[in-house]
Formats: sequence, C-alpha cells, structure tokens
Amino acid sequence: MSNSNVNWAAIDANPKFQALHRKKTFFLWGLMVFSIIYYFLLPIGAAYYKELFNTKVWGVVNFGLLFALSEFVVAWAIAFVYSKKANAQFDAMAQEIINDVNSGRIK
Repeated sequence: MSNSNVNWAAIDANPKFQALHRKKTFFLWGLMVFSIIYYFLLPIGAAYYKELFNTKVWGVVNFGLLFALSEFVVAWAIAFVYSKKANAQFDAMAQEIINDVNSGRIK
C-alpha cells in the first residue's frame, strides 16, 4: 500500500495503535523523569553536599568528578534500556499494525 493511500485517522483510532502509544509514552516518561532527577543531582549535590562531593576517592579524583562522569554511563544505560525495550516490544507491536494496514484489516 502506498503511503498516500494510508488512512492515518483509522490507524490512530485502532486499539493496537492506542496500546502501543500508551505503553511507549509511559515508558519514555519514566526514563525522562529518572534522567532529569539524576542530572540535577549533580548541581544540587555540588551546592548542598560539598563535603561529600569533595571527598577524595583516588589521588586527585573526588566523588563529585566520579558522579559527573557517571552521567555519561547513565545516559548510555538509558539508551541501552530503551533499545532493548523497543526491540522486544514496541517494534513487534508496530509491525503488527503495519501488517494490519497492508492486509486491509485497517482501512
């Protein structure tokens, strides 16, 4: 089916699409809230917990520096978690909707 012949309103009203959108939105909001909280822990910690953030861990490396570097690890972990979830669930749900459109079950 060509892209111009797709009834997007019917897809949007389809319960399978609604379920996909709901699951994906809930999951992404959870990841976003977690990442924002983790991100803001760095400036809050540096401002209000100076003793902890200045604690030497190894040589000149202190807890604050390690926490700042952990932000990169957390960002990659979030990307990995999303990728796994998308590959395991969201892509299969989307493919089912595509198959319904191509077979004419969604008009």
